[in-house]
Amino acid sequence: MPSVPEPRPLPRFLVPTLIAVLCLIWGSTWWAIRICLEGQPPLWSAALRFALAGGVMALGTPLLRRIDTKPPPPPWLWLTTGFGSFAGSYGILYVAEQHVPSGIAAVLWAIFPLLMAASGVFVLGEKLAARQVAGFVVSFLGIVAMFAGDLGGGAGLLGPALLLLCSPVVSAVSTTLVKKHGGTTSSVLMNRNGMLFGALLLAAAAWLREDPAAIRWSWSGSAALVYLAVVGTACSFGTYFWLLQRVPASRLALVSYVTPVLAMLLAEFVGDGRADVFAWCGTGAVVAGIALVVTRRKQ
Repeated sequence: MPSVPEPRPLPRFLVPTLIAVLCLIWGSTWWAIRICLEGQPPLWSAALRFALAGGVMALGTPLLRRIDTKPPPPPWLWLTTGFGSFAGSYGILYVAEQHVPSGIAAVLWAIFPLLMAASGVFVLGEKLAARQVAGFVVSFLGIVAMFAGDLGGGAGLLGPALLLLCSPVVSAVSTTLVKKHGGTTSSVLMNRNGMLFGALLLAAAAWLREDPAAIRWSWSGSAALVYLAVVGTACSFGTYFWLLQRVPASRLALVSYVTPVLAMLLAEFVGDGRADVFAWCGTGAVVAGIALVVTRRKQ
């Protein structure tokens, strides 16, 4: 009986390179959203993004299903994903980011892994180590510091910033359900169906609240929209799930606390808002807290 050949090892620099690329992509998507919002109403912009991303996923599904051979998710689960992780979460994010600068938005949204750790305790029966509890405290103090600066002042950012914090909460609820009930189902079909359904819901909401004639097309806005859909959504999530199957999740946790720092630096470089000392101190505390929560000591 012929022996089964062992899988070829990955090139040495492939995984670090892909992780670095993910950090750069997800660190830049926040500013790309701001570019889209210069000429596109928020709900229409989000709907167009996920319609395009879902279309790209649909085109790539036959190829991706050769790798991801798990059974399709139940309809209620991908409907939940579309409603929560895409339509609900990103609808809130796009509306809030009309006013909140991209770097600040990235840091506020970075509480998502903290919410997932909390849901693991209350829903999935996981336990928190002492260092993870400390991480929650440090991150909370970081958020308080950000609101203590210009974010909580009279610049009109307090309300939109509080609204933006609802976005990761909605996404965490949806993701917890997927984590609990969708571990044995196809992530490719989950994302494709969820994106397309989310785009449909966003388009319906946009039709009720926004005038499609208000969309002002420009080269920069169109390029940002395509970048968000193809690179920032379809390609990046495909890369992330490919890595997740091959490297420890703790190694991928690097993305969680590098992305908001890169987003803040990019916002400073392009002049998207003004980050005061409270914002930078808060960013450092949030990132440090996330690092404590999402990384684990080796047993």
